[in-house]
Amino acid sequence: MIETGLADESCLWAERDRNPRAREELLNRYLAYAKSIAMKFRGQAESLDDLVQVASLGLVNAVNRYDPSRGIPFVAFASPTITGELKRHFRDHTSTMRIPRSLYDRIGQVDSTVGDLTSQLSREPSVTEIAEEMHTDEHEVIEAVQASRNRHPMSLDQPSSAGDHDATPPTEWLGEDDDNLELVEERIILHEAVQDLDEQERLILRLRFRDELTQSEIADRIGRSQMHVSRMLSRILGRMRDRMPSSA
Repeated sequence: MIETGLADESCLWAERDRNPRAREELLNRYLAYAKSIAMKFRGQAESLDDLVQVASLGLVNAVNRYDPSRGIPFVAFASPTITGELKRHFRDHTSTMRIPRSLYDRIGQVDSTVGDLTSQLSREPSVTEIAEEMHTDEHEVIEAVQASRNRHPMSLDQPSSAGDHDATPPTEWLGEDDDNLELVEERIILHEAVQDLDEQERLILRLRFRDELTQSEIADRIGRSQMHVSRMLSRILGRMRDRMPSSA
């Protein structure tokens, strides 16, 4: 009979399938680790108790599936399994975005594949490795990963740090002042002023300021003299200037 409180872990794994006490001891030894992973997902959407329950379920699955003979440390095997269980919980219960069923199923396949490959490789797999394992294209893997991340958009009123009531919400720090904002009204007025010009006047403006032609080049283009072009430009700009708001 194994004294589970003091038993060597290798003995516990050897007895796991035939001794319920050995299995229970393994779960107890790694329960704190499962809770630490659950803590990383803590936020306003789910209570910590609920997350710990989900992480514990992932731990149970990891203990049941772990094969010590492969030489992979249990923590390396359990981590993606527990994390995958938490991600599936959020995907299934707290999603705020609707996505196509086919993409929804692919997200689950990617999560499962990442967990399996991480256990086999003892590291996070690359997109190429995931795609090869799933027998699919890399862009479908990337699409699934991005969709999974974007299904839980952050509230702009939610503090940046979970549990930190003094944290500044994103509404206070997202974005920056637009130096061109004050020019919006002038641009609108300018657009309206251009609409009041006739076809030839708009052509002259376009040739001068968009195509950057000289007055002489414009004159050659429209079959007029350079002096005529100069007078038209002065008249056009004067009319447009009159419509612009005066500087304070």
